[in-house]
Amino acid sequence: MHVIVVGCGRVGSELAVALDEAGHSVAIIDKNRNAFRRLPDRWSGRAVLGFGFDRDHLEQAGVREAEAVAAVTSGDNTNILTARIARETYQIENVVARIYDPRRAVIYQRLGIPTVATVTWTTDQVLRRLFRNTSVDWTDPSGQVTLVERQLPDAWAGRKLATLAEAGRFQIVAVSRAGEARLFTPDLVGQEGDILHAMAAKADLDGLDARLAEGAGAHHGGH
Repeated sequence: MHVIVVGCGRVGSELAVALDEAGHSVAIIDKNRNAFRRLPDRWSGRAVLGFGFDRDHLEQAGVREAEAVAAVTSGDNTNILTARIARETYQIENVVARIYDPRRAVIYQRLGIPTVATVTWTTDQVLRRLFRNTSVDWTDPSGQVTLVERQLPDAWAGRKLATLAEAGRFQIVAVSRAGEARLFTPDLVGQEGDILHAMAAKADLDGLDARLAEGAGAHHGGH
């Protein structure tokens, strides 16, 4: 997978190295040439001098082939603008923006862009939001049951989340919305930007993903 990281500070450089070591193709953008000194000699990715919200610079970074973009500069406005361009102009689904002001999280969530606040930032958190389908929060000692995160597809917005569950296979236990988590209740209706926390039998994770991909209209024809 080709990933673009915008911002080569401590956060961006660590993320770029982690992605590179995981075998991904990586390009990193920064407006300061000296910032690239944070990258180790062993790093095999591409460095682009410029701005993440500049389409020419994004093109140099391979945005048309990218499947994920992480905007992790020191500026909230730069990060959200970069994330919006990646999502709206280039139709990149896996986008995450780092923010300093958590009060803006509600706005960003409404735009459908996952955010990570600086005070809680770790490389692992960004990776989990870029590659949500590989996110596993917990697995029981037997390895049979897992707690996973999934982004709610837009097609499920406005539908009761209870219809996503299948007894004995998977069920929703909580929802993160606008930066706040709430326990699942049977009458909970999905909203754009929701992050689902689901318990599933390990063997049924593909089934959970398939159910989410069906879209609201395809699920049992229900209301």
